[in-house]
Amino acid sequence: MASQPVPEYQPHRKNRTGHYIAVILLILAALFFLMPVYVMVINGLKDKSYMTLGDMWKLPRDLSGGGFPVAWQTISPNLLATFRIVIPATILSAFLGAINGYLLSKWKFRGSDVIFTLILFGMFIPYQAILLPMIETLQQLGLYGKTSGLILVHVIYGIPITMLIFRNYFANVPNDLVEAARIDGAGLIGIFREIMLPLSLPAFVVVAIFQFTNIWNDFLFGVTVVFDPRKQPVTVALNNLNGTNSVDWTVVMAAAVLAAAPTAIVYIVLGRFFIRGLLAGSMKG
Repeated sequence: MASQPVPEYQPHRKNRTGHYIAVILLILAALFFLMPVYVMVINGLKDKSYMTLGDMWKLPRDLSGGGFPVAWQTISPNLLATFRIVIPATILSAFLGAINGYLLSKWKFRGSDVIFTLILFGMFIPYQAILLPMIETLQQLGLYGKTSGLILVHVIYGIPITMLIFRNYFANVPNDLVEAARIDGAGLIGIFREIMLPLSLPAFVVVAIFQFTNIWNDFLFGVTVVFDPRKQPVTVALNNLNGTNSVDWTVVMAAAVLAAAPTAIVYIVLGRFFIRGLLAGSMKG
């Protein structure tokens, strides 16, 4: 009896179809979210006389720069001021969150869970609810109206979320490492410096991106605490571009692109580390 030929293996068409559908959906989602960026960039490059609602989607007629030179001249001091606020506030809040997360995860003491809950409750307090006590406190400290006062506000307001991220991350560090360091004579500070800090780079990346973005996009604290228009955050400067009678939308669009560029660059450069840090803090072992 002749043997039946073995049919050749063929990839599952169903899997291929699902793959193609997923790719198409991702491309459509990317185009949808990139449309506002496209509109801002091309209209920021247009001359004011060509800026109309009907021509909003059309490319600029020339590459003279449109509203970007005026926008840069207008908001560049605020961009620099925002960097002076964001960088120290992000670094300080990250280190404070690391210390608190380390203490509350590896050095348990009576009432530590209550303290953790009380600090974490600060995440759910809206900005508007603390404006009056915040201003009163800054006035008593002599920091109201100063950049240092705004930095202090962001550092304190960022402690709950930074502490939560580091506590969850340090909780996954094996306790055997801590016990071994204690046996070798390392103390509270030594264990944190020699063991926890070297292991916590992914958590620092997550906290840095999160805090950088939140502080950069803040408007309420910036317009409330700092008085000098040239020292206010860039979000306040963007709001001030709206004139009372007329608005040059080419300058507004260009300024919005310049203001959004730093956070976009941070996510493009560190985005993969952000995902790795989140996953590292959510897995055991």
